[in-house]
Amino acid sequence: MRFKVLALAAFAALALAGCGEKTDYIRTAETEGIYVDVGNLVYQVQISRFLNPADVEDREYLVGVPANEATVGGDKTWFGVFMRVKNYSNETLQPATQFVITDTEGNKFYPVPLPKSNPFAYNPGPLGPDAVYPPPDSAAASGPIQGALILFKLSTASLQNRPLVLHIEQPGQDGAEIDLDL
Repeated sequence: MRFKVLALAAFAALALAGCGEKTDYIRTAETEGIYVDVGNLVYQVQISRFLNPADVEDREYLVGVPANEATVGGDKTWFGVFMRVKNYSNETLQPATQFVITDTEGNKFYPVPLPKSNPFAYNPGPLGPDAVYPPPDSAAASGPIQGALILFKLSTASLQNRPLVLHIEQPGQDGAEIDLDL
């Protein structure tokens, strides 16, 4: 009988240990697909990949690239990071808009701005409670990748300096880092 009481008490203690609020924040991910926290928003890189302007699908992702940024070749390549953001809080929050990719030599690459008219572009507005970006009824969310595009122009030399790391920054919040799969 004493064993049963002790076993029941141990089981109850284990069950109660699993209750409570989330207190651990994940700030780094060694690969894509891992959720990272910046403030009260959770970010996930759905996928990152090179974009080929000659490919039919990729051409749609590049709609609206500014004329002064449109050419790549030789020592430059297009690289897309497809992001998903979730707001688990009870308040409306603004998702991060500051991203940078770094390589192991400290080179930095900043996003190429895409217009709001590009249906795949990462251009988030305030995100309501329990909402997700991109919105479920959008082209970015219902497409094959299911994430909004953050477009970068990388130097081909940096591709040898891996891992490439995506830094997510939001003023007043601790940032997060994700190692990108190449």
